Amino acid sequence: MGRVTVVGAGVIGLSCAVRLLEAGHRVDVLARDLPLETTSAVAAAIWHPYRAGPQDRVDDWSRGSYEVFAALAAAYPETGVRMLEGTEIRPSASGPAPDLPKWAAAVPDLRETVDVPTGFDGGWVFTAAVAEMPVYLRWLSGRVAELGGSITRLNLHGLPTTGEGGPDAVVNCSGIGAKFLAGDPSVHPVQGQVVLVEQVGLDRWWLDSVSGESPTYVVPRSHDIVVGGTDVEGEWSRTPSPEVAAGILRRALRLVPALAGAEVLAHKVGLRPSRPEVRLERVGDVVHCYGHGGAGVTLSWGCADEVADLLA
Repeated sequence: MGRVTVVGAGVIGLSCAVRLLEAGHRVDVLARDLPLETTSAVAAAIWHPYRAGPQDRVDDWSRGSYEVFAALAAAYPETGVRMLEGTEIRPSASGPAPDLPKWAAAVPDLRETVDVPTGFDGGWVFTAAVAEMPVYLRWLSGRVAELGGSITRLNLHGLPTTGEGGPDAVVNCSGIGAKFLAGDPSVHPVQGQVVLVEQVGLDRWWLDSVSGESPTYVVPRSHDIVVGGTDVEGEWSRTPSPEVAAGILRRALRLVPALAGAEVLAHKVGLRPSRPEVRLERVGDVVHCYGHGGAGVTLSWGCADEVADLLA
């Protein structure tokens, strides 16, 4: 087993680091942004394959991650991962019945429902993993340290070189930074804005990605609720917009009327690292693992397992 440098400390980088450490490698994580400063920290973090391809590999990665999250939720509540039932609004029922989602085989309990708010035709009910990201990222960071790895802030101007005092291999999990570190012009941001509101007793999630230009989601956590969102191609700004926030809350009220009057706690913006397809491949001593779009959490463990296999 050798020395591996993982570049990037979001959910993908940390998951890869854990799997490599478990496989016996010596691992150092280098990142400009520490875990709680990454886009991963902003995520509502509900398991749902979104804005990621290619479809066949995404299906495999998301299925593998679902199994790991279910095991973590059952055995390690301190991870901040819970398996919660919720409802995804399905496409209009006019015409032929809508096909099942492409990822339906990954969840054990998917079923149709017409128990949806006024103005919607129906939906899918299923159990999904929800990770409370500040808690989960701290747990992942702690797991890296527990296994003997390190996480260091370092603003890199290129990927580390291997050999002659450097690592034996590099795993590039730099997310949006891969545009520069990997010289990949296809990487671009997809801005997502969310509003955190007080927890009003909500114990299930809601998702509508078919009724408007941007997805609307309401995801409960232990002390707050993540309400989103936006989906703005090519936007690099991390500054929340009050007007956009008001629109998000209006859309969310259609899904969950109980949010009326909930106190707003915070506004956050993240930049999803998008690409036509996830890049997961080994090129010499470098494994590239980036471009997960809106599915970083969803694909994290499946991709981490493949990264570990590539360096076995």
